[in-house]
Amino acid sequence: MEFIDYYNILEIQKTSTEADIKAAYRKLARKYHPDLNPNDENAKKKFQQINEANEVLSDPEKRKKYDKYGKDWKHADEFEKANQQQSQSRTSGGGQQSYGSSGGDFSGDFSEFFESMYGSGARTKQTKFRGQDLNAELHLNLMDVYKTQQQTLTVNGKNIRLTIPAGVENGQVIKIAGHGTPGANGGPNGDLYITFTIASHPKFKREGSNLYATVDLDLYTALLGGDLQVDTLDGKVKLKVAPETQSNTKVKLKGKGFPVYKKEGEFGDLYITYNVKLPTNLTEKEKELFTELSKLRANGN
Repeated sequence: MEFIDYYNILEIQKTSTEADIKAAYRKLARKYHPDLNPNDENAKKKFQQINEANEVLSDPEKRKKYDKYGKDWKHADEFEKANQQQSQSRTSGGGQQSYGSSGGDFSGDFSEFFESMYGSGARTKQTKFRGQDLNAELHLNLMDVYKTQQQTLTVNGKNIRLTIPAGVENGQVIKIAGHGTPGANGGPNGDLYITFTIASHPKFKREGSNLYATVDLDLYTALLGGDLQVDTLDGKVKLKVAPETQSNTKVKLKGKGFPVYKKEGEFGDLYITYNVKLPTNLTEKEKELFTELSKLRANGN
């Protein structure tokens, strides 16, 4: 396997600090990320090299071995152990030791030791790298998540059929395993993370599985009581309004709220707040009647 200059890949110097490495990696990872360079094989290869370089150079121990042993840094511990054993053997008069199947003499050179222990073919082994995770946003309205449904998303050029459970929350993130970018050298695929963005409803405010709405109530129904039809997400329902209902009175409609996430058949509640509306554009006759009412109230009748 030919030598890969990780410092050159990250466009930094051997004297660079950990902060320099981190900053360089972030800059280049953004530049060559597959999401920003779809169908660009060169960018994909560069992105994998950047991740490989960062994996080694951001780890102080791995970086130390890489600086000393280059491309074969992963076998540095074995080399140093073998070197130590050989030195001890020579000190005790045991003569030189040979390593590996080739039976060749180990003279302290790392590259010779590597081939002796693993054979020249071992150098061509490639490290497996997990694919990158992908992130996507799915924009829906409240009715879209009132019932379980299926949608087809196109992510990174691929169509993904997704089942969206009823009751999904705004900002909720779900993971779809294995639908990120492909792994390198036989490594596993990354995952896909989908963030749900759910638009506000013009009539209903949602808090968890409960819904809240304000309903206008005319003065006469508020004073005398009566029937009132109100909207829910599942259709209209009839309410009995008690006489002398005050503005801002709240009533609860049990089970008329929003589905509870992943609990089939379970719903929250709907809370209705009455807003008593005063009549406008009164006729002369209406004004007379209200005046008469006010006098009656003033006289205690």
